Amino acid sequence: MPAHEESSNPLVRERAHLAASRAALRAMREDVQALDIRDVTANWVNAAVLQSQIDDRIKALADLSHTPLFFGRLDYLHVVGAEKAEGSEGERFYIGRRHVHDAHGDPMVIDWRAPVSQPFYQASRNNPLDVDHRRRFGYTGGELTAYEDEYLTDPSETEQTSKLLQAEIERPRVGPMRDIVATIQPEQDEIVRSDLGGTVCVQGGPGTGKTAVGLHRVAYLLYAHRERLARTGTLVVGPNRSFLHYIEQVLPALGELEVQQATVEDLVAARVEVRGTDESAAAVIKGDARMAEVLRRAIRSHVTPPVEPVVVVRGSRRWRVPAYEVEEMTAELLARDMRYGAAHEALPQRIAHAVLVRMEEAGEAPDDRVQNAVARNPAVKAAVKAVWPAVDPAKLVLRLLTDAEFLAAHAEGILGDDEQKQILMAKPARSVKAARWTAADAVLIDEAADLVARTHSLGHVVIDEAQDLSPMQYRAVGRRCSTGSATVLGDLAQGTTPWSTGSWEQALFHLGKADAVVEELTAGFRVPREVIAYASRLLPAISPGLTPVESVREAPGSLAVREVAAAELEAAVVAACEESLHHEGSIGLIAADARIPALAAALAAAGHACLSPGEETTAASRLTLVPASLAKGLEYDYVVLDEPAAVVDGEPDERTGLRRLYVALTRAVSGLTVLHAADLPEQLA
Repeated sequence: MPAHEESSNPLVRERAHLAASRAALRAMREDVQALDIRDVTANWVNAAVLQSQIDDRIKALADLSHTPLFFGRLDYLHVVGAEKAEGSEGERFYIGRRHVHDAHGDPMVIDWRAPVSQPFYQASRNNPLDVDHRRRFGYTGGELTAYEDEYLTDPSETEQTSKLLQAEIERPRVGPMRDIVATIQPEQDEIVRSDLGGTVCVQGGPGTGKTAVGLHRVAYLLYAHRERLARTGTLVVGPNRSFLHYIEQVLPALGELEVQQATVEDLVAARVEVRGTDESAAAVIKGDARMAEVLRRAIRSHVTPPVEPVVVVRGSRRWRVPAYEVEEMTAELLARDMRYGAAHEALPQRIAHAVLVRMEEAGEAPDDRVQNAVARNPAVKAAVKAVWPAVDPAKLVLRLLTDAEFLAAHAEGILGDDEQKQILMAKPARSVKAARWTAADAVLIDEAADLVARTHSLGHVVIDEAQDLSPMQYRAVGRRCSTGSATVLGDLAQGTTPWSTGSWEQALFHLGKADAVVEELTAGFRVPREVIAYASRLLPAISPGLTPVESVREAPGSLAVREVAAAELEAAVVAACEESLHHEGSIGLIAADARIPALAAALAAAGHACLSPGEETTAASRLTLVPASLAKGLEYDYVVLDEPAAVVDGEPDERTGLRRLYVALTRAVSGLTVLHAADLPEQLA
């Protein structure tokens, strides 16, 4: 043990600090629980708001027994922020998931997001950042069991890979996704701490931690800009409900309880019920950004030049605004390209103002109340209804998709004749409620609604698996952060929708964030090197030019590819699952969607119950049966992959099928077993 160690048994001292910190956190929680708000609230509304804030604070101060309260320690050479005088004594900070202080207000644990904590992730021997000594802690079942030291300013020490860091990354996982605050790497930390004002796009292959980086960036921004984001709101957009359920515990574990989570379908489904599905070709056209201009034209077509003057009767006087003057007002509003609804509200005020000018010229002295009264005059309201009628977004889209002439008039020069035929409803519905709306239709309605009235913008939005969004879906999400910023996460090689984006530049343009910074994560920490190298054989076919992930983890024996007879395939899959269940951690059986019923029956016959994607694994139930279409974003310690050729054949074209296979091959953290009766895709040979 080095001469500069602080005691003969530091583990005892660290356990004592852990116990004291837990006691301090408990006292902080009890102090909040003891607050009496009866004499400080003016009414029941204030009381309810304050009580809600107190309840959230109590939840945020919960001590999760299975989660380490601190995971690291920094010993600085000098007092942080003070002038570095020779011989001065440094400070010591314990780094954890949240701030904990003692009864005197002195910190016992520092929040990982605080500036003083950043060197825990960034300090190195080349740049120690005034840190003499970094300590990492190891835990078993919430109990502190190990520690590991790095003396960053000691020239006699050689740089080594942290065994505790590696063990934490590789720790078997049961339950939902967990945070990575103890294992954030320097390149990840730079993205996490990037400023709120800028949008960041993270291209990251499997196992690079891009999802975790995005979630931790939200947690960091809420720490650094809490008041602003409390007013404007934050949102995490995921590809499906299973994925959102899988990640939903990460932010609460970091003390952040107020972040909304939704799919794109959730965001746009408020106005209509989605009950139908589109053919692939129709969905691609509806998701094309050109549809935004078709909708814009269709909405503006409702504006009709006036043919008669507006005559307002007040008392014994009649005030006349000629048609040409109303037409000039209409042309001006159109030229300003205002929201359709805002212009609809502005036009009666413009007409009323013209009447007031005439009143003043006649010697009267009208005020604002008179103008508002004139704007509500039946003659003015009738004129506005005729010239600039209200538009219902859903009714507009229904007409476009059912009236071939109306669509042709507004898609001329934008969509070809065949494209127009593709998106027309086969069975036109008589009403909005009767229509079998598709997911792509709901996005069109959302676009139309924004053309009528501006969509509310949040302060920050995270979009995960963003490569699968269509241009129109990007626009829908972009509206939710038009005055805020975004974190865009994805992997171009994992694009498995017919409309998946070809480049991040295109995607960011449609999102409305063309000036975003694009970062690439190429170091893999989760998927073993043998597994990612095997999957990367597909990259030249599915995403030429994309940098393959370089995994830092070697795991000999982590990949097994077995050919079996077709009649024995299901039995072999069940046997492989049973073999995997002998290991610790979660097991995912991934198969083409069409193969799921047969495999479920085979597992049931063998006495194995299985979970659905997103359902929480437990020590007693660790096997999940995963359709390939829902595998994206999920991770399992061990994966059994059934019949790769069926995964490829389950998609409308080979490239999409190979991308789906790439996703399935890269879900394993510790081991992958591939079983096949049919020939493997030639790219894997």
